[in-house]
Amino acid sequence: MVATDRISAFDVILPQAIPYKGQVLNQLSAFFLNATAAKVPNWLLGQPDPNVSIGRKCQPLAVEMVIRAYLAGSAWRAYQKGQRDFNGHILPDGLRENELLPAPILTPSTKAEKGTHDEDIRTEEIIARGLATAAQYEQMAAYTRELFEEGRRIAAQNGLILADTKYEFGLWEGEICLMDEIHTPDSSRYFDAEGFAQRQEKGERQPHRSKEMVRQWLIAHNFMGQPGETIPIMSPEWIEAISQEYIALYEQLTGQAFVKPASENRLATMEAAIADFLAKDPA
Repeated sequence: MVATDRISAFDVILPQAIPYKGQVLNQLSAFFLNATAAKVPNWLLGQPDPNVSIGRKCQPLAVEMVIRAYLAGSAWRAYQKGQRDFNGHILPDGLRENELLPAPILTPSTKAEKGTHDEDIRTEEIIARGLATAAQYEQMAAYTRELFEEGRRIAAQNGLILADTKYEFGLWEGEICLMDEIHTPDSSRYFDAEGFAQRQEKGERQPHRSKEMVRQWLIAHNFMGQPGETIPIMSPEWIEAISQEYIALYEQLTGQAFVKPASENRLATMEAAIADFLAKDPA
């Protein structure tokens, strides 16, 4: 799998890339996959290049396991419109944006086919539609809660709040296996822990340490991926700011310096690294 610098929002690939975004996602994902491998089996076998991961090709289960500890993002937008039932979790009136929930809630969504939007789906419908068996869902739910708690713990150690995230699972030799990225700014929402409570008390905006910053910018420019809407063009300064935020989040979460690739011919470098990895470990 090659992680590129392309970025999507509202299920639309934006026309402009974010420098080093792919490397951040690939390396940050590997960091968390390695940190949780003893608890939850995952697909990753190796990372021969900063933008490349090699792993097991699982049979996907077409469900995104979304877990939320705070009322934010799409859940907050739905709450604003009057929704109170989130997959059987009934939220009371009067909650504020980014408010801590009594306990993390699972709000799964469908894993959409190309060209369609992901949609929230209830647990019973997942089973009724055959997207997963009851036993498979329970295992995914248990893995989701365990991964989320570990992600929250690591984030807290580094001055961050992991507000929500999503996981994707598949089958490898009949067993459920964690797939795709994990705890990246594209799949997760982070807040700064310092000053969070004070900002909430004052009703101030919480800066998003995630791709939500891009979504909010798009919303402010009248784009939410709906038919007839025109994708706004990001300025070079805004693209650079997003890139720097991705890099800063990587360094804060991992405690490691972000090293940009020295080679200018990235395609040739990646191909050589992949060939070398497969030659040593063809399995």
